Amino acid sequence: MIMLLPLLGFVFASLLVAAVGLHVSSRGAAVVERRLGEVVGTAVLVPDEEPRRDTAMKLLKRVGSKVPRSPAEMGKLRLRLVQAWFRGSEALAVFFGIRVTVAVGAFLLLATPVVMHPNLMLAIGAFGLGYVLPGIALARLAKRRQHRIRLGLADALDLLVVSVEAGLGLDQALLRVGEELSFAHPDLADELKLVNLELRAGKARVEALRNLAERTGVDDVASLVAMLVQTDKFGTSVAQSLRVHCETLRTKRRQRAEEAAAKTGVKMVFPLVFCIFPAIWVVTIGPAAIKFVTVLFPMAERGR
Repeated sequence: MIMLLPLLGFVFASLLVAAVGLHVSSRGAAVVERRLGEVVGTAVLVPDEEPRRDTAMKLLKRVGSKVPRSPAEMGKLRLRLVQAWFRGSEALAVFFGIRVTVAVGAFLLLATPVVMHPNLMLAIGAFGLGYVLPGIALARLAKRRQHRIRLGLADALDLLVVSVEAGLGLDQALLRVGEELSFAHPDLADELKLVNLELRAGKARVEALRNLAERTGVDDVASLVAMLVQTDKFGTSVAQSLRVHCETLRTKRRQRAEEAAAKTGVKMVFPLVFCIFPAIWVVTIGPAAIKFVTVLFPMAERGR
């Protein structure tokens, strides 16, 4: 029986690799079919992917709708979801469902003898960690998107200056910039298109621009919105104001780059001390230490 264990392990590993390969190949074929459908202009239905996704979303939404919620936390989570581009009406319920599912799954994984010996205190700690991790991941996604918007803002301002100086109005210039940046900076382009949709729906320009600053949560976008609001209020030249603001923004980007370069030396201290220096010490001092031991303690060497 013991001799059959390696054979069973090999068969199990082979089946696992084959299952993963079939899954990856089926997903790759589905992606190719979807892209061909987009090129041709016809919709390609993927038989298994959409029903599974809908079933999981419905289950998470049902679980999240039963979770008690704090009114003070609701506003912050909704804003964070909007900043991370999760803007559906059911996004908040799905997020609470994910949080509860991860927390309960972590608790059951350590409270039952599935992985290790059951430990109640460790399971409670895993429950708390699983409850916090989805919020941390959501904040990370929002910060990444804000960083992408911040990187594309300089290009958007350049195109906006060119469009306004060419004779377009501010609303048409925002629409044109959103169309031009849809490939290079899709996050910022989506935000600008949403501003144009709000203007078409009848919202005032000031309100639409302030919603842009609130949705993104980027300080550079907030300063741009404040400048545009003041320009619209006092009737000054939009092109001249945009040009001055563009120069100011580039100065701030250069200062941020210089600040990041200045922090590099401090950030390199920890990898050097904990990863590189020990290896250097072993290579340089190790042979000398062995030689000292053999010279100063000959009796111990003879005893061996």
